[in-house]
Amino acid sequence: MNVNVETLEKSMVKLTIEVDAERFEEGMKHAYNKNKGKITVPGFRKGKVPRQLIEKTYGAEIFYEDAANYIIPVAYDQAVEDNNLQVVSRPDVDVQQVEKGKAMIFTAEVAVKPEVTLGDYKGLEVEKVNVEVTDEDIQADIDKVREQNSRLVTITDRAVEDNDQVVIDFEGFVDGEPFEGGKGEDYPLTIGSHSFIDNFEEQLIGKNIDEELEVNVTFPEEYQSEALQGKPAMFKVKIKEIKFKELPEVDDEFAKDVSEFDTLDEYKADIKAKLLEQKEKTAKTEKQEAVLEKAIENATMEIADPMIDMQTENMTQDFAQRMQQQGLTLEQYFQFTGQNMATLKDSMKVEAEKRIKSRLVLEAIVGAEAIDVSDDELKEELEKMAKMYNMSYDELAEKMNDDYRDSIRDDIKNQKALDFIVEQAKEV
Repeated sequence: MNVNVETLEKSMVKLTIEVDAERFEEGMKHAYNKNKGKITVPGFRKGKVPRQLIEKTYGAEIFYEDAANYIIPVAYDQAVEDNNLQVVSRPDVDVQQVEKGKAMIFTAEVAVKPEVTLGDYKGLEVEKVNVEVTDEDIQADIDKVREQNSRLVTITDRAVEDNDQVVIDFEGFVDGEPFEGGKGEDYPLTIGSHSFIDNFEEQLIGKNIDEELEVNVTFPEEYQSEALQGKPAMFKVKIKEIKFKELPEVDDEFAKDVSEFDTLDEYKADIKAKLLEQKEKTAKTEKQEAVLEKAIENATMEIADPMIDMQTENMTQDFAQRMQQQGLTLEQYFQFTGQNMATLKDSMKVEAEKRIKSRLVLEAIVGAEAIDVSDDELKEELEKMAKMYNMSYDELAEKMNDDYRDSIRDDIKNQKALDFIVEQAKEV
């Protein structure tokens, strides 16, 4: 087998691979054995037709595709291994020559791991993140708990006010005619939620139970139904119920009800401690992201589009699996969001490129700083993983092959590289 490697732009290479005639003949034999039971020639039972007769009757070309599919993957993998290529995309294969008795020639264009030239990555300046917990932060957390412990009280002696929840019947008309989807009964609506179009909700304020009214609105120019875009509409509405959300008083009794503490002061102190821990974690993450982003900005690399496409594809598959775990198919998700596969992948491409650059820069720093991982460090990480999966270390170790173990080791190296540049960074 002869292989010619041509370097293209943006970390792409083109392999021209020539497989000798003897190897191609092996592929032809394989194709014959695979298909002989499907081919019919008068006078012969299926599976018993000689290859020479099939080729004479139908032409040798009948076996070319299966022969090529048999040969190409093995020849391509061998070419990649022999030339020490770090491939990061699927190959784009084009058969140049396929003919019985001759060498088979095909090309494969593929993205390879790009070279990274590091810029400054030590002593990078990043903005300091505030981790102070204010009284307003504590109150906001308490307000969330109050909302969770609120109750709806039915109102009969006053009109609708802002923040009330009303139950209504409605029917919408455009140009005097009812339109599809414009009718509802016993519909719960929170005033001020802006879940209805335009100023629909505001026009219900001041109205009483059993009161009927006309609400006039205009559909947005970019409304989901093209037939209604920009159209004025009139809704006939009847107020059937008015409910008010009653929030609990914030006192010692409230603290006892919603926490393990006996007093409001103890409860607030616990909230402050937890919020501080959350803010410190967030600040650490933001600092890591800011430092890494600057290291990426200072580095130089050329990433091939197929590499980004493959990362995007992997992220899309991960997203689909997460949706499935939540009981949704991608098709259902697309129905709910108005997206499709193309728009979903487009939305992921920026993040895909960011992930690639992050990993490439960290790997380059690992090399520049000679960062390594000891067997003890690897074992410690695997023990954490085993605990997370409710397995013993030995059980997990048995299931791991060398490639997966090396992948875990590389992840630890990259985390060490990230910790290194964060420790070196300066907060301003």
